[in-house]
Amino acid sequence: MSRAGGDDVAESAGPIDGRFQRLRRAAGALAACVVAAALLALAPAARAAPLEGVLSPGPVIAGHEKNESDCTSCHVPFDKNGQDAKCMDCHKEVARDVRAKTGFHGRIRRDACRTCHTDHKGRDARVIVLDETRFDHSKTDFTLRAAHEKVECAKCHVKGKTWRAAATDCNGCHRKDDVHKGQLGTRCADCHSEKSWKDTTFDHDRTKFPLRDKHANVKCRDCHQDPSYKNAPTTCVGCHRKDDKHKAHFGEKCDTCHNVRAWREITFNHDRDTKYPLRGRHATTRCVDCHAGDLYRDKVSAECIACHRKDDKHRGSEGEKCGSCHTERNWKEAKFDHSKTRFPLHGKHERIECNACHKSAVFTEAPRDCNGCHQKDDKHKGQFGPKCQACHDEANWKNILFNHDRDTKYPLRGKHATTRCIDCHAGNLYVDHLQTACIACHRKDDKHKGQEGERCEQCHVESDWKTTRRKFDHALSRFPLLGRHVDVACEKCHLTSQFKDAKTACVACHEKDDKHKRRLGTLCEDCHNARDWKAWDFNHDTRTKFKLDGGHQGIDCAACHRRPVDGRATLPMDCAACHGADDIHDGSFGKQCERCHVTTKFRAIKDRVGALARPQVLAAHLYGRPHAGRPAPLDANPSTIDSDRLPHEPVDPPATDEATDAQAHRS
Repeated sequence: MSRAGGDDVAESAGPIDGRFQRLRRAAGALAACVVAAALLALAPAARAAPLEGVLSPGPVIAGHEKNESDCTSCHVPFDKNGQDAKCMDCHKEVARDVRAKTGFHGRIRRDACRTCHTDHKGRDARVIVLDETRFDHSKTDFTLRAAHEKVECAKCHVKGKTWRAAATDCNGCHRKDDVHKGQLGTRCADCHSEKSWKDTTFDHDRTKFPLRDKHANVKCRDCHQDPSYKNAPTTCVGCHRKDDKHKAHFGEKCDTCHNVRAWREITFNHDRDTKYPLRGRHATTRCVDCHAGDLYRDKVSAECIACHRKDDKHRGSEGEKCGSCHTERNWKEAKFDHSKTRFPLHGKHERIECNACHKSAVFTEAPRDCNGCHQKDDKHKGQFGPKCQACHDEANWKNILFNHDRDTKYPLRGKHATTRCIDCHAGNLYVDHLQTACIACHRKDDKHKGQEGERCEQCHVESDWKTTRRKFDHALSRFPLLGRHVDVACEKCHLTSQFKDAKTACVACHEKDDKHKRRLGTLCEDCHNARDWKAWDFNHDTRTKFKLDGGHQGIDCAACHRRPVDGRATLPMDCAACHGADDIHDGSFGKQCERCHVTTKFRAIKDRVGALARPQVLAAHLYGRPHAGRPAPLDANPSTIDSDRLPHEPVDPPATDEATDAQAHRS
């Protein structure tokens, strides 16, 4: 700090403090000289060190304490003018004011910072000394005028905050005085002045609601009931609701009909201002008769039905375009062209009174089908359906137009041409559709019960039901007629008209002629034929697997076929089936008797080659004894006996003792 700056601060701090500070500086200067002399005697490297950092003039303030050990943070060696740049580096807000020439520091004369703010006076020293009585507030951003000139500094500059932190706008200090509660914003100066808070200047024309005509003489409080002013209504109804004789029926846009010159002056023209000009009776109708609700919320439809629904005797059946028949001159005046409807009037209908068909004002209730009006005239009693126009016309009810051959796919032929309609059409003609197949009507007449199918026309004709188209060809059936069957009357086999019930098996008709009593089965055709019952042919050798030879020839069939059977007669072919009682071996040699015996004579035994065996072989076979020095196995097959090794002379059976007989008996 310069001497001049230091003296000014010292003087402002008091005479005693000033003398003390001057003594301190003198002592500091003397010490600095001593230190400088010492440094000159040091080595060249020591001489280059900054002399300012050798000795501190005293402790810095609390705000600079963190930089006390680093002198270069505030001082530039051997450059006093460079110290200001260091100050500006830390005090950026002051630096901005200086550069922009705003605020207190930007408007005062530019001096070194140390001129006013000195340091190294201790932690609690005041480096900002302000004389409030001599301070020029015009050099700040907020010049004091009018009532602000008398306000104490502490009212705006709050203790504990910097001087520059004081508010510069009205709302910063007068927020609590704002009766508008912030609803009019923070630009208080737009209405208020510094001379007196209650004095206001306001141009209502600059708002969205300029005052015109009678509104210009109205007192503010009449519209601004709330001191906030912000909530004052801008619509007519906001202030004039009590004056609304329409009771809100016409909405809240009063200016549509009224103006600010005179409330009773009506400016609205329905023909000009709407898309619905009033004509006829509408021109004299009261507004409330159509506009019963809110004019701008409840839009009134331009359709007649919107107002005249209660007058609609048709109850909506004719639609909602009332103007198609009615006019605005008189509701009862109507015009109607029946030819444009779905039921144009022709024939006798042209001369009928409207109420003959239209029993009520709901015209659509009138029937459009003949049966709706002429049901009492229907001699068919509804059997032919409601489409009377299919046969009758409007010129004359008794004229019949229908032609079955032309108008249907079923021309009437034979007896069908003279048959009454109701004989076929017993139900509703258009609901119960008839089939064209004969069986649809003649099922009850079908004596065949459906066995011959449903195509009756293959045999029958339309001229007479009992007359058949052609003679039945039995050869095309499953049982063609052959031999004596050709001359047999049909009813001999076909006992009923259910022709397919007739049996095709011979035994069905000829069981009484079966002399075999079914012992040869029921397949008569295996032996007999249709030419003659007594003419038969059966070869047991060729038609079966059991050839009749030897003693089997000439045996009566019943000798083997003893029991009646159904179907083909079959018997087992093994000998034991018939000769089990003749088996003297009691089955010990099995059931294949033909391996030893022959059919010519039961006691004859076959040798290996099929010839009859000699008596000694037979004895060996019967008694199981050894022959010619060789044992005969008990289970030996007789056909394997080698007859060439046997003695050629007959030998009687040798005598045996008791032991031998016992052995033979066991064998």
